[in-house]
Amino acid sequence: MKKTLIYIGLLGLLSLGYFSACKPSDAKTETSAVITKDSLINRGKYLVVAMGCNDCHSPKKFGANGPELDSERLLSGHPANETIMKFDKSIVKNYALFNYQGTALIGPWGVSYSANITSDATGIGQWSEEQFIKCIRTGKNKGLENGRPLLPPMPWQSYAQLNDTDLKSIFAYLQTVKPVENVVPAAKNLAEL
Repeated sequence: MKKTLIYIGLLGLLSLGYFSACKPSDAKTETSAVITKDSLINRGKYLVVAMGCNDCHSPKKFGANGPELDSERLLSGHPANETIMKFDKSIVKNYALFNYQGTALIGPWGVSYSANITSDATGIGQWSEEQFIKCIRTGKNKGLENGRPLLPPMPWQSYAQLNDTDLKSIFAYLQTVKPVENVVPAAKNLAEL
């Protein structure tokens, strides 16, 4: 009888721990652990790779297996010297088209180019951490109150759910990325194309 009560008591404690660990939590909740600069940067690198930032923000070159990341231009955005070829505008009424590098997207809104997010001044090298976080949280270019909205395919609405530590980690990592000078073209609406 005593053993049964002890087992039931232990089971109750374990269940309480399990169910409290499984309850939904606020994505922006912070932990109180001490975080070093190196661990922040390593976490940021992990997140940038896992979230696929290179898919859109890094130019590609063709290799034996198709497009591969151009290691000299990682995270430098759409190449300044590459123009969008002529296309039938009626197609993008119902579709979106990527360029072969994945750095430009054409759709009903027009054309958007992936930003340079390297540590260069033409990228985010002169941004503050606060500006970066505000950009991601509000979907406003450069985190400016009156900045233009971030355009597709940037999934800022999803990234806005990351907690402050994750966003600070991403920013810390991006500040360590090799600077690549590249002034990305401005977005254009469909009428300008």
